[in-house]
Amino acid sequence: MQARRLRVRRLGRVEYGAAYQIQKETELAVRERRGPDTLLLVEHPHVLTVGRRATRAGILAAPELLEARGVAVHETNRGGKMTYHGLGQLVGYPVINLSPGREDVHRYVRDLEEVLIRAMLDFRIETFRIEGLTGVHNRRGKVAAIGVHIARWVTTHGFALNVNTDLSFFNLIIACEGEAVTSMQEILGHEVDMHAVEDRIIVRFAEVFEMNITEPTTTQATSSAVS
Repeated sequence: MQARRLRVRRLGRVEYGAAYQIQKETELAVRERRGPDTLLLVEHPHVLTVGRRATRAGILAAPELLEARGVAVHETNRGGKMTYHGLGQLVGYPVINLSPGREDVHRYVRDLEEVLIRAMLDFRIETFRIEGLTGVHNRRGKVAAIGVHIARWVTTHGFALNVNTDLSFFNLIIACEGEAVTSMQEILGHEVDMHAVEDRIIVRFAEVFEMNITEPTTTQATSSAVS
C-alpha cells in the first residue's frame, strides 16, 4: 500500500483560540478530502484548557492571579481534564483521517505516545507509559500530555510536550491526575532547541503513522493570531 501524505505546518506562536480555528478548518478539509492529513505544530501564549472530564474547580488560582500572570482560560472538546499550555512547550495537533486501517481510538493514543517516546530517545531521554494513564513519563514526572478528539475518524487536538516550559504554571491547576510534571530542559539540565525538537517529532510521527512528509516553508498565522 502506498504511504499516505502528511503535510506539516509549523505555525509558531499562536493564541489558543486562533489555533483552534485553524484546526477546525483543517479538519473540514481532511474530512471532505480537500486537503491531506496534517500535523500542526504550535507554541501557545499562557493558557489553561478545560477538557471534557474537567471543571473549572481544577483551577487553583484566583482570576486576579491568572490575569496578573497573563494566563487565559479556554474550555475545549478534547478528552482529558485540565492542562496548561504556554511558552517553551511544543503542542502538536494531528488532523488525520484514521479511516481506513487505523479505526481504533486506543491504538491512536498509543501511537501518539510512541511518537513522543521515540523522539525523546533522539535526545537521550528515557520515557515510558504508565498503565491506566495517558501521556509520556520520565522518572522525574510527566513530560508530555495527550488529549484527543475524534469525529467520524478524523482527529483533532493532540499532545503537549514540555521542552523549556516554566513548570511553575502547572501549580495554578490540578493537572491531569495530579501527577508531577517535568520538562526536557529539567531532565537534560540545559535549554533545548525547539526547532530541533519539532524536527524529530515530524520524523517520528511520519515513521509511526507510515506517512510521507511534505513540509512547506514555515507557515505563520495571520498577524492578529500571533502573540
